[in-house]
Amino acid sequence: MQHIWGRAEQEGRIVFDNVTITHRGARYEIGRGRDFYGIWTVGPTRSHPLEQWPETPEGWSAAWSRFTEIEAPGTIGPVGQRAGGRAFGTGVGAGTSGVIAALLLAAGVAFGVAGLFPGYLGGLSLAQQSVELVPHVIYLVAWSLSAVLILLGGARLRVGALLGLGMSIVTFGLFFADLGEVIAGGSHLMGAGLPLSLVGWLFCAIGSALAFGLRPEGVPGRLGKLRASELGPVGLLVLAGLGAAIAFAPSWDTYTLRTATATQSVAAGNAFSNPGAVIAGDVMVMVAVALVVIAAALWRPIRHGAALLAGAIIPMAAQAISALIQVAQPTPPTQFGISSAQASQLGLTISNGVTPAFWIYCLCVLVLLVSCAWMLFTPNQSVGLNADAPNAGPSPDADDQGVWYAAGSGLDDTDDPQSPMTGWQRDEDGEDGEDADEQDARDEVPERLEAAPTPSGARDDGGGPAA
Repeated sequence: MQHIWGRAEQEGRIVFDNVTITHRGARYEIGRGRDFYGIWTVGPTRSHPLEQWPETPEGWSAAWSRFTEIEAPGTIGPVGQRAGGRAFGTGVGAGTSGVIAALLLAAGVAFGVAGLFPGYLGGLSLAQQSVELVPHVIYLVAWSLSAVLILLGGARLRVGALLGLGMSIVTFGLFFADLGEVIAGGSHLMGAGLPLSLVGWLFCAIGSALAFGLRPEGVPGRLGKLRASELGPVGLLVLAGLGAAIAFAPSWDTYTLRTATATQSVAAGNAFSNPGAVIAGDVMVMVAVALVVIAAALWRPIRHGAALLAGAIIPMAAQAISALIQVAQPTPPTQFGISSAQASQLGLTISNGVTPAFWIYCLCVLVLLVSCAWMLFTPNQSVGLNADAPNAGPSPDADDQGVWYAAGSGLDDTDDPQSPMTGWQRDEDGEDGEDADEQDARDEVPERLEAAPTPSGARDDGGGPAA
């Protein structure tokens, strides 16, 4: 098409005949054609748009939602400007602050690895106790994954930050409970492994918090409102989180002691039978789990909420795995004040098991895992999209057409759209009888788009594009 140079280009817009491109990303660009808004692939020429919508306020909102779905986060910006010091289309990395956050996490993981080998509590190292080693290794792997995601930048930075933050919040109580053993029993119980692990946690927590404070351009993230269709799944998610937090407190372990003449069962592990400082740590874990699950349920976009939820699930699942490892190991009679000689004389045998509270806890964690998958793979609804739009050419009547997919474009409507507010959509109270899903979709936009990109020349009367 003919490239028309003029005032529009001087203002930062590129105009091709009757097509005005206003924003561009790495692969796609959005703009306005004759009586429609559309999305095109980036290239020297353009004819039919990949998708198009009527030139109405709803059409622009739907077009922008779709554009942010299929375009790489952090690469979108007004034509003629640059994002993060790079031209649009080149991609955006983590930036200096993101690299610092990732390095802090890496340092924390390094301290954590170093803390596996010296004495931890009571002279034994974590590496000598598989029941303790496995959960700590799981924590370190999760934080390592968080650091890698943060380094990748863009939306992955946000996911990595939420994953690491959820991990740090929940594991704080677990590490404090270990420190509580020293507070209650004396410093002679503490080996070098515990302070090394605590320093590792601190570095990981600071790195996650620093990354969480970053706002990659084009990547949304904040607490939002629930849609009516989400009330059931989110309600189940919150109940499972509260159930897991409550089931964390009762005894999980049972021991059955048998002799030729008697049988006795003993339950152990009740959080509230420990010293005060240890109880405080366990209570912190319970509160943290509940709060993180609720925050994850309300986080928008919902897929990022899944990352925050995963950060809580990982240490919870690690605790369940640790309990199962303990059940599989033989229990020495000395744990109950009986010497090996006495046990042999009495013919004592000890079998391990778990209580119903443990299985309730596991069920709640399983529900959280399923909910996390639902959050990860369930797309949000776009504003103004027509689900019945045919996969064919655009309708001659632009006012009646929905989304049009070009043949072979490979585009679908399964990602996680974010609808920016436009000049027509700044009423946060949802007045004028607007649909609740439209209001909720607008709640998911990033703060930088609160004054959304309003297409040049757009009008409320649905008239044709400006020349």
